[in-house]
Amino acid sequence: MVENNGIELTEDEAELYDRQIRLWGLDSQKRIRAARILICGLNGLGAEVAKNIILSGVKSVALLDDKLVSQSDFCSQFLVSHDSIGQNRAEASLFRAQALNPMVEIVVDKENVCEKPDEYFHRFDVVILIEVPSSILVRVDNICRLQGIKFFCGDVWGMNGYSFTDLQEHEFAEEITKYKVLSEENQKQKRETVKSNIKRTLAFPPLQDVFDFDFNAPFFTRKLKRTGPAYVTTKILQRFRDTEKRDPNPATRNDDLQKLFAIRDEIAKGLVPDSAFVHVFAQVSPVAAIVGGELSQEVIKAVSQKEPPHLNVFLFDPVKCCGFVEPIAV
Repeated sequence: MVENNGIELTEDEAELYDRQIRLWGLDSQKRIRAARILICGLNGLGAEVAKNIILSGVKSVALLDDKLVSQSDFCSQFLVSHDSIGQNRAEASLFRAQALNPMVEIVVDKENVCEKPDEYFHRFDVVILIEVPSSILVRVDNICRLQGIKFFCGDVWGMNGYSFTDLQEHEFAEEITKYKVLSEENQKQKRETVKSNIKRTLAFPPLQDVFDFDFNAPFFTRKLKRTGPAYVTTKILQRFRDTEKRDPNPATRNDDLQKLFAIRDEIAKGLVPDSAFVHVFAQVSPVAAIVGGELSQEVIKAVSQKEPPHLNVFLFDPVKCCGFVEPIAV
């Protein structure tokens, strides 16, 4: 079995997390209870991730965001109240976030993640970045790899969403079910179910390798006919953020569509139809819930060291309305 960190639960914690302990075991809950999590980017997706992680019973959560609450946040950001427009988004999320689970320590940081020194990230066991430029994603992932910190990032644009996982060398326990024959020969067969845990290890590539992945390679373009252009669409949307220093805005819809088409023609000509960019404005609440649920589930699995993690990119396909895991640069 994977290692136990020696954390003990109080009687109140054992009672509160009883259903979770029944689901994934006491040792896993103890590991979750010791985890220190950073969530950067309190948009709709960030709110979903924060909710799920706080409810799981981690030790502490830091909410990092320098942006202000805007009208578009009310599409999916349920932690902020409607009278909080103009307030810092992390600060406005604190009251409802803390009410989810008073046993979790929650702190707010209103600074810009781009200005944080490397040492800032060293205090966490898990770092999650949302709504961040590519250069900062790569920089923080490299910091986490040097320190053995689990790194996640993700985003939602309208009905398009993704998450990425980098656990470096990750060890986990996987439950295996076998059947033991109890009956003797020539008798009616009787079997007993025997469950056991085996230790496994997975190696994850860095985010830079995923960004450098050639999605125009013939083997991958053939694959797109089956999986759809969700991965390439997210790359185009991330490039838009990097060049425009913002995400597509409904107020400038027509101009932003032309910019998206230009980026598409530059880096992925012929791979993504115009229709893929119809619903990329603001965050659609159900998609934020789906991607946020998957991302936070992967965080819990990684921290608890229970069950195989997704290796390594999760994508939500708005055409098929389903999610799938794509191993990129693996």
